[in-house]
Amino acid sequence: MAAEKDQRALADWKPETPPSPDLTEPHRAAAKAAPTLPNSYSLPSSCTNASPKPPASLTRLSPFLVFHFNPESIAICFTMSVETQRAADIAADSETIRWKYLDQIRRNPGPMTDPMAVEEEFLAQFEKFKIFGAGGLGCEILKNLAMSKFKDIHVIDMDTIDISNLNRQFLFRKSDVGKFKAEVAAKFVEQRVKGVKITAHNNRIQDFDEEFYKQFQLVICGLDSIEARRWINAMLVSIAEEAEDPDGIKPLIDGGTEGFKGQARVILPSITSCIECQLDMHAPRAAVPLCTIASIPRQPEHCVEWAHVIAWEEEKPFPKLDKDDPEHVTWIYQKALKRAEEFNIPGITYSLTQGTIKNIIPAIASTNAIIAAACCNEAFKIATNSAPCLGFENNYMMYSGNDSIYTYTFKHEKKDDCPVCGREARPLEADPNMTLQDLLDSLAIRPEAQLKKPSIRAEGKTLYMQVPQSLEEQTRPNLSKSLKDLGLENGQEVVVTDPAFPLEFNFYFRFKRESS
Repeated sequence: MAAEKDQRALADWKPETPPSPDLTEPHRAAAKAAPTLPNSYSLPSSCTNASPKPPASLTRLSPFLVFHFNPESIAICFTMSVETQRAADIAADSETIRWKYLDQIRRNPGPMTDPMAVEEEFLAQFEKFKIFGAGGLGCEILKNLAMSKFKDIHVIDMDTIDISNLNRQFLFRKSDVGKFKAEVAAKFVEQRVKGVKITAHNNRIQDFDEEFYKQFQLVICGLDSIEARRWINAMLVSIAEEAEDPDGIKPLIDGGTEGFKGQARVILPSITSCIECQLDMHAPRAAVPLCTIASIPRQPEHCVEWAHVIAWEEEKPFPKLDKDDPEHVTWIYQKALKRAEEFNIPGITYSLTQGTIKNIIPAIASTNAIIAAACCNEAFKIATNSAPCLGFENNYMMYSGNDSIYTYTFKHEKKDDCPVCGREARPLEADPNMTLQDLLDSLAIRPEAQLKKPSIRAEGKTLYMQVPQSLEEQTRPNLSKSLKDLGLENGQEVVVTDPAFPLEFNFYFRFKRESS
């Protein structure tokens, strides 16, 4: 209120006009040569002449004295306070001030910087980003990119917000439960960081074609699904191999967390090791034998699986299990609790029950923040060329925070027989007497394959196809035949496809020798 009163007083002030002093020619010349006022300090029109008695209210201000010269008089005027003027300056230059330190990094070349990297054209080319996932890791990545001057961001996530997300996914509020994560996250960040444009897509990543992904300069994954990672990895490698210029190479930054552990890696499609090359580092979780679950459980998870797999099938409390229905989860929890009490096994909780049946990976907010920071740091280095990124010498960073903070970087080698970025077929060890069904089942658990619905064909013959339905019915009888009966030979190449991946896997048989 006081500031408004002062402004009104300044506007209404009508100073007396004193007689113009008789200036000599030297004085007039000096007045004309005096420096003009900066544009940011404009005087009110009423302050063009001197006045010995300013309003009393203005004496409370911190005066900034301005000497204003004209050929006829010398005036001393009180302008607005220094504090008010500083606020006006900051408002006028907010964009410059906000990005001041980032621009210093972007525009000042260092010893590792390409001289071309500080030009405006280069700085503008990395402003369109794609983010996969808007969960715990995705929220952190989205926030970091927006605050690092990346202004055109697309985010894909088909999930909706659950009440359990709110403890670590800080872009969501209780009122957002049930809404799409991508939409809510995009709106929240746009409101906080002015000037950034975030486009939300409530879809699966597989819903978009190659042309859609070609528009982005860089892709960051914050996914909890190995299958989704493999799909986008194969898509970007395909784009890179078809491109005729280096712009077709879309760097892929992949981050992942599990409890107190995490990893960040940079993949240059078709140049460096890809996700498929590193697939054996993400081997499927070991399954618990059913006999252990049914007879003598040893861990709380065994009791939960017993209630989930055995007790549910025997009693059928509901027609179909819905893992998101609290009533269904509670039934399994109570059964698991009784089972655990019988064998004196502690640790059965509702959250453990829900996590076990849904295969939920534990998430810790601090781990997400660390890995997201690492991913965005690599994105900034790639976009600005201000420092060498992960990708050539060392392309994989691992983090462990179980007992202390530990990080390590190393180079994951590219595999020549990688089905995605390699050129060679890989060996497929098999027994010639095993059935085709057994072979397909083994592809789901092999660390180097992990295919869920594989189809297989050899040169000149289709062995089994999952789709279309008519072809599946025609090739289904082959499932019960042995590889030998199907006419397959040692060293013969076969092509395996899976609807979850936009590529073909090339293998050649390496038959085990039959015992004499």
